[in-house]
Amino acid sequence: MCSTIRLEKILTHLGCILAALSTATFAGSEEADYTSGIKFAFYSSAWTVDSDDGMRIVLFNERDVTIYLSSIVFQKNDQKHEGVEVLINKEISPLGYATTELEYIDLLQHSDCIERTLNGGWKLTEISNYTLNPAVRNLIIEDTDSFRIYQCLENVRTFWSIQGSETRENSDEWIIFHFETI
Repeated sequence: MCSTIRLEKILTHLGCILAALSTATFAGSEEADYTSGIKFAFYSSAWTVDSDDGMRIVLFNERDVTIYLSSIVFQKNDQKHEGVEVLINKEISPLGYATTELEYIDLLQHSDCIERTLNGGWKLTEISNYTLNPAVRNLIIEDTDSFRIYQCLENVRTFWSIQGSETRENSDEWIIFHFETI
């Protein structure tokens, strides 16, 4: 009889664990539906030299379904100014990459952080929604006293849809302006 009671307690405990895990899994998958699942990075040679070069965006779809990225709106932190919309209109394969060339758009406007950093002699290298790791970018830093990375943050709203869906989704995300100096 003692072993029956102990077995019942174990089964009850396992049931609670399974219920908690299924709730956590459900909440995790529900949360993923509210983000685009797209990692992106903007590049432009116009940031470092006086040129009329455009911009390039590299996209990565972290999901296992095709995603259509409509636009990314940079929601400038200064409430007095409207956001800056970047029209992308690009389909990205499941777990795949895509790139697109764009006309130059001034994404650096209306930000005290960006203005101070550029005036301080820093060079803008990338604008992305992920944190950079110098090792991943194949940077070899031999003298860490002479190399620094600095970042400014802004909010963006990403507009996207899943292939086959008529619903246009949007998600609020952050964007990082990555600066380097030597």
